[in-house]
Amino acid sequence: MIEELFISHPFTERDGFTSGIEGPACDADGNLYAVNYARQHTIGKVAPEGKCSVFVELPNGSIGNGIRFDSAGAMLIADYTNHNILKVDMETQDISIYAHEPTMNQPNDIAIGANDIVYASDPNWAESTGQIWRIDTDGTVTLLEADMGTTNGIEVSPDERNLYVNESVQRNIWAYNLSAAGEVSNKRLLIQFPDFGFDGMRCDIEGNLYVTRHGKGTIAKVSPQGEVLLEVELAGKDCTNLAFGGPDGRTCYVTLADRGNVEYFRTDLPGRSWQLFQRD
Repeated sequence: MIEELFISHPFTERDGFTSGIEGPACDADGNLYAVNYARQHTIGKVAPEGKCSVFVELPNGSIGNGIRFDSAGAMLIADYTNHNILKVDMETQDISIYAHEPTMNQPNDIAIGANDIVYASDPNWAESTGQIWRIDTDGTVTLLEADMGTTNGIEVSPDERNLYVNESVQRNIWAYNLSAAGEVSNKRLLIQFPDFGFDGMRCDIEGNLYVTRHGKGTIAKVSPQGEVLLEVELAGKDCTNLAFGGPDGRTCYVTLADRGNVEYFRTDLPGRSWQLFQRD
């Protein structure tokens, strides 16, 4: 039997998450996590068969956005209301502040290198501007670039040599050279889209970018050269982010704000985030 690729299906029930559903990420066991399950301020857990539950409740008015896992398996969460990157111990479910930067607008999506350096997008929606930050493993926060458009989706390439950042309102995807120390240089425009918006994006193991086209209800697969290879049609229109998982890393999960649920489709290549779990 030939497997259907790039055909989206529902994974969780509609309206199980709030319209703030975002930041999907899979752990090494194949569980999917996303923010705002059942109510705001939560992190929801979706087992591989689709059963949903509240994993943790965020304290002090914190609301999550992007989620990533570090090399030790800890969960990192962009807490946009309190300008934090939070860290969750997956065994004890203890939540701590990994980094705090009061001059951030709102840490939105985050990316992580194999060396555990974190990169955060930081949009100012009211002004249609944004910036990007680096968070080193000791929690030190460094501004990488200011005076950008509305920075949103962010990802590290599988060879760790490029950082990709998109701007939702301006519909640009930028590529930077990325050093081992997390410095960026040689900014260049990878692609600009003519319509709709962007939200999160992720790479597969060959460096193709999967980009949420918010409002259009598609995921665009973009080559490292900036060519649109295909678009996956979703049932929902307001796709907010995506993550790779499944036993072989070829299941792509997409969060939908207008439906409050997760869809999934199968891909031809595993995701970079899944590959990071295989390094041990």
